[in-house]
Amino acid sequence: MSIIRTENLNNFYGDLQVLKDINMEIEQGEVWVIIGPSGAGKSTLLRSLITLEDFTSGKIFLDDELFIHREDSKVVEQMEASRYKQKLLEMGMVFQRFNLFPNKTVLGNVTLAPMNVLGKSEEEANEIALNLINRVGLSDKVDFYPSKLSGGQQQRVAIARALAMEPEIMLFDEPTSALDPELVGEVLNVMKDLATQGMTMMVVSHEMGFAREVADKVIFMADGAILETGTPDELFTNPKTDKARQFLASIL
Repeated sequence: MSIIRTENLNNFYGDLQVLKDINMEIEQGEVWVIIGPSGAGKSTLLRSLITLEDFTSGKIFLDDELFIHREDSKVVEQMEASRYKQKLLEMGMVFQRFNLFPNKTVLGNVTLAPMNVLGKSEEEANEIALNLINRVGLSDKVDFYPSKLSGGQQQRVAIARALAMEPEIMLFDEPTSALDPELVGEVLNVMKDLATQGMTMMVVSHEMGFAREVADKVIFMADGAILETGTPDELFTNPKTDKARQFLASIL
């Protein structure tokens, strides 16, 4: 069963088209890594999927149900309101910046949304949070505030916070790009662990080693369009387009 499917997804900023007829279908348990040069539309695609940006036209399906259909920047059809909210909550997202609440501890950051949005009791939320904080290797930092954590530790808290909402799919928008090089590995290890446990994931990343090791499919985007989709071996070994070859030659 497909978790996310798009049909002819387009997005414009004024006269500039930043997404061009995006068609893709991600199956449950798959890991897709999106690569491409800056300005390719990678982040815009993720933000459109989770409705942080209103795309201009096209359709998004979640679990094979129509989530939202837009044309000329207007909603044509949308899932029933309560169902729409439920499906939206099933998508977790981790950004380049950690955006933790500075006045809350690690535990407080992870428990906040489950209590306020999902209606969990404090006891339930604490149990979920402690398990996730341990899962990302920070059980000794439960009572620390973000200012006392390294960038890598803060990003792992951000991952735990997203997982606390019990998502069906995790979207990662260059989650290691703001980290010092020596901290990248600890975040990637958490993501690899999620992949081995069957989490459906879409990851915008420049970490080609991660893509080679973990991805089921790699998307190459440029100029707002998906130019190639294939397995890591197919795309890295034998890219079919000049733009993909040039991009990979510049970073590998």
